[in-house]
Amino acid sequence: MVSPDITLETVREAHERIAGFIHRTPLMRSRSLNALMSADVVFKCENLQRAGVFKARGAFNAVYSLTDAEATRGVVTSSSGNQAAALSLAASSRGIPAYIAMPKGALKSKVNAVRRYGGNIVWVESRGAVPTSEEYEATAARIQDETRANPVHPYNDRRTIAGQGTCALEIIDERKNLDFVLAPVGGGGLLAGVSLVFKALGANTRVIGCEPEMADDACRSFRAGNIVPQRDPRTIADGLRTSLGDLTFSLISHNVDDIVTVSEEAIIGAMRLIWETLKILIEPSSAVAVAAALERKIPVSGKTVAIILSGGNVDLDNLPWRANQ
Repeated sequence: MVSPDITLETVREAHERIAGFIHRTPLMRSRSLNALMSADVVFKCENLQRAGVFKARGAFNAVYSLTDAEATRGVVTSSSGNQAAALSLAASSRGIPAYIAMPKGALKSKVNAVRRYGGNIVWVESRGAVPTSEEYEATAARIQDETRANPVHPYNDRRTIAGQGTCALEIIDERKNLDFVLAPVGGGGLLAGVSLVFKALGANTRVIGCEPEMADDACRSFRAGNIVPQRDPRTIADGLRTSLGDLTFSLISHNVDDIVTVSEEAIIGAMRLIWETLKILIEPSSAVAVAAALERKIPVSGKTVAIILSGGNVDLDNLPWRANQ
């Protein structure tokens, strides 16, 4: 069942709450990319959002939903980087502590961002190369027990989902009657929030989730009708290595039209192409949705399309296409 307390009105309230803290990111276009995709495409540039990622929306909504008494205890989350930085930024703006469970293998650029925003990092111990969702959550739970901080789940949280959905309100305000909207999916907070808004306000728009072939749990879950856990993600898109949560899965099952997957080669190629055409940097997780359109995983030819560029926190010392030179 879809949770009745995550509604269009919830998202609108979130947008009003965070309006003074986030950027209203631009929609960009490229004639070259339109020609390559044979479509009329706009790119919602959340890579230009505060903290360089759409997650700032949910983080600010969660932090400013707290009462003053709750806020004094701070907040805690688990994240490989983007949620960590976004929540650290939101917490610092309210003058409260943020405790972050991060994997030791997190990108240096994302670790630096958390420290720059004042977040307190606690490393996640893992049996494998990449921590499982259970290992992330166990570390966050331990921090909560020790600090009494308020938990803010990076995606499976009503406040997070509502905040992420505000991105869709801005798209619809500028571009009505879209045929498709494409968004990357990892834990599903962005896709859940965006799909909720589009099904309420743009019923004719098909909402498509985009995922790496090497971390395809959301696609498999969508097809199976139940959550299929992510066990061994091997994708460059580090922001999409998590499993869906029960809240995000419920909303996605109800509101999303399809989930498609793309290859690692296509992700890297799309990331570079956006730099060459739009002259902006996007991280691999963002490039997944671009790759899906370029590879014609969705029938976009002749259609109007919005693609959400979810973030731009790139490891500049290790640009992925350099390995192919």
